Amino acid sequence: MTPERDHDHGHDNHPEPKFDAASWDERYREKPLLWSGRPNAVLTQEVTELAPGRALDVGCGEGADSIWLAQRGWQVVGVDVSQVALERAADHAAKAGTAALITWQQRDLLAWEPPSSTFDLVSAQFFHLMSINRSRVYGGLADAVAPGGTLLVVAHHPSDLDTTMARPRFHDMFFTADELAGELEPEEWEILTSEARPRTATDPEGREITISDTVLKARRIWLG
Repeated sequence: MTPERDHDHGHDNHPEPKFDAASWDERYREKPLLWSGRPNAVLTQEVTELAPGRALDVGCGEGADSIWLAQRGWQVVGVDVSQVALERAADHAAKAGTAALITWQQRDLLAWEPPSSTFDLVSAQFFHLMSINRSRVYGGLADAVAPGGTLLVVAHHPSDLDTTMARPRFHDMFFTADELAGELEPEEWEILTSEARPRTATDPEGREITISDTVLKARRIWLG
């Protein structure tokens, strides 16, 4: 489950988006494949250099990121609120030959707290929340990173709202990398990347435009 991705077309006068299991199960049932089936590009760029260990894939959806990690030797826990998505992910992993390296767990990320200091990588790709929940949930994800491990967060940047790209018009769901980095304890974290990373995309009218991704990559420091 990712509470917001490219397919949303919200507007300011719409009710707040629903992040519950029933809503996401319904959304997944609408299409045989909701996402592209490819791993997120920033994940592949930023994680290739890391030594495989234990990874938490937050809002794993249909499993493309988890499978990519497992193919590179990671032991992965893929969590999502949607059981429909997880069943698809398990099927995709079986076909890819990575089922033995991935554990799928149905979790409500708004309520679940991952185990502390457990994962060598915590990856949250386009996992958008309203600000009332963001600090608490992302704080829990950061706490789940083991000393020496990496936190990787990728999201749609607030500047996308000024483009013609389809984005929910809930400004409160968008954040910068610096905002998120500012909530990490400086004595516990080394900020490796905190930026708005531009990329080319195609808007709903078929026009090629430049949008940006919020990218935060941080390493948890070993404390003696």
